[in-house]
Amino acid sequence: MAQLYQIYPDEVLGSGQFGIVYGGLHRRTQRPVAIKVIDKLRFPTKQEAQLKNEVAILQNLSHPGVVNLERMFETPERIFVVMEKLKGDMLEMILSHEKGRLTERITKFLVAQILVALKHLHEKNIVHCDLKPENVLLSSDDEFPQVKLCDFGFARIIGEKSFRRSVVGTPAYLAPEVLRNKGYNRSLDMWSVGVIVYVSLSGTFPFNEDEDINEQIQNAAFMYPPTPWREISAEAIDLINNLLQVKQRKRLSVDKCAAHAWLQTREAWLDLRALEHRVNARYLTHPSDDARWQ
Repeated sequence: MAQLYQIYPDEVLGSGQFGIVYGGLHRRTQRPVAIKVIDKLRFPTKQEAQLKNEVAILQNLSHPGVVNLERMFETPERIFVVMEKLKGDMLEMILSHEKGRLTERITKFLVAQILVALKHLHEKNIVHCDLKPENVLLSSDDEFPQVKLCDFGFARIIGEKSFRRSVVGTPAYLAPEVLRNKGYNRSLDMWSVGVIVYVSLSGTFPFNEDEDINEQIQNAAFMYPPTPWREISAEAIDLINNLLQVKQRKRLSVDKCAAHAWLQTREAWLDLRALEHRVNARYLTHPSDDARWQ
């Protein structure tokens, strides 16, 4: 490990449930990396297994919208997971914005990318289970950055019909079926997308955790106070309403969400095409749409 990579102990990029993420360097190429260091002695075997689950999931994924996992090293005391290094996350982007929220144009651009990555996961029967803005990483400081999903510690490999019954994820972004410990499937991630759109556009959470979620959702005045929602389009609110559906079967799938009118605009398509040109990969738009928007 030390021969191939240098770790910068002073550069802490984050700390998750499994350990601390440091900045580092691939010595031969001088390429910056992120290195997650897990102290095995502090972790019960179950969490060690969960981490190896995350690594196994990521090693099987190769997609521009998912953080690239380079390699893993293990010593008797520690596990080192080397990943590509990115430039921050969507939460930081929201908080650093002058209004504490993002424009519809930028939110669409980020959400469209999240959906493409989720579609890839869901097609492989993987449910992220812990989708939130701090797990949406940005590959640059640009106003319109490329997005990559990370932190698959909770991810579950789930068949279409299968329902899991363990409590996972972060409460503010969790769908009601998880909080009630009912079974859940990939529609769980779509609820989280709804919360992400809401948080991104308003800078606030949609729900108070100590009150009944059903009552809150049905109260439009509570959900969409005039500041800032009167400035936000009806299409955006319609998309949020179709994602924050307590009944899973009513919730939009990743494909239906991507096809929603709010995301299907020429401006949104041009923004995504511009990113594809920058990263030299076409994975966000489809040639079949070219005639429609060009």
